[in-house]
Formats: sequence, C-alpha cells, structure tokens
Amino acid sequence: MNWRSRLHLALDPALSIEIEDERYLGSKGHRAAAVLIAITDRPEPGVILTQRPTWLRSHAGQVAFPGGKVDDGDENDIAAALREAHEELNLPPTQVDVIGVADTYISGSGYSISPVVGVIPPDLALEANPEEVEDWFEVPLAFLFDPANSIKKQAAWSGQQRSYYDIQWGNRRIWGVTAGIIANLVRRLA
Repeated sequence: MNWRSRLHLALDPALSIEIEDERYLGSKGHRAAAVLIAITDRPEPGVILTQRPTWLRSHAGQVAFPGGKVDDGDENDIAAALREAHEELNLPPTQVDVIGVADTYISGSGYSISPVVGVIPPDLALEANPEEVEDWFEVPLAFLFDPANSIKKQAAWSGQQRSYYDIQWGNRRIWGVTAGIIANLVRRLA
C-alpha cells in the first residue's frame, strides 16, 4: 500500500487510537486553529515546515506547520489551514489535494488545533512571508513517520511536569505541538 492510501485509511474518523497525551482530548473553551500538513507529491515525499521569526511574541523561532487561528470568515478548519498556508508561504489553495483532517490537538496555550493533511505538487515556488515566517524547509516524510526519530521528553512548565515529543532533523528542532501532531499521526499509521 502506498503512502497516500495509508494516509487516507489512517484519517478515517471511524478509527480509534489509544490517546497517549491528554492534550488530544476535548476542546471546550479553546480557541480554534488549523494547520496544514503539506506533503509533497514525489517518489520520496516530504513535509513542508516553517521556522517562525525570532522576534515574534509567541513561539518565537520554533518550527511549525503553516497555520493559525480560524477566522470568522473561514468556512471551516480546512479553509482556515489553506488560507494560512497561502498567507505564510504563498501556497495556492487550489494546489492542495486535501486528504483529510487528523485528530484535534489541544495546545497548552489554549488552542484546539485541526491538522489538515494535503498533498501538494513537488517544487512549488513557495515564498516565506517575512511578517510570519523566517524560513521554510522540507523534511522527508519517511523520517518524520519513523517513531525512532521522535523522543518523548519531560520538562517543568508553569509549575507542572509536562511530556512532549522532540525530533531533531539536521540543525532543526521540531518539538511541542508540531512534534505532538506528528506523533499522533504516526500512531494512526501504525
């Protein structure tokens, strides 16, 4: 079975998985957000990630999926993820073949995040919007989906011990919400 078929099956809402992280549960009182997991359609597909500018007040310098808050004008979470990817990377929404939406992720900062999975043509001329994105890069899908590359760690945050995932790819550190969303999708694929 190819990677695209596996993702279609994994995103079937009827599937149930064992939730390992309490942040995947419920979304009452959280602000809606959506991210795009953009997978390049090539023999060895990759995932597009962004590096946030270091001068931002929130999540400065972190690696993230393109995405952000769901606006009142957005038809749904998919529309929000596509709009945000267009704003951040000039990724045309018409170039995204949406496969589905992965499990909602509740962030420690109060967001209910819908990860939208889509396939994009390889080698699109993406341009980072310097107001929102310092840089963008592509990580091989096989690397991200290999559980051996994701390390579960713990740290004290706001007076509590918290678990998080950490993925090191070259000189890029993928952790927190982004790594958690990846880990959740990997569990679905298993």
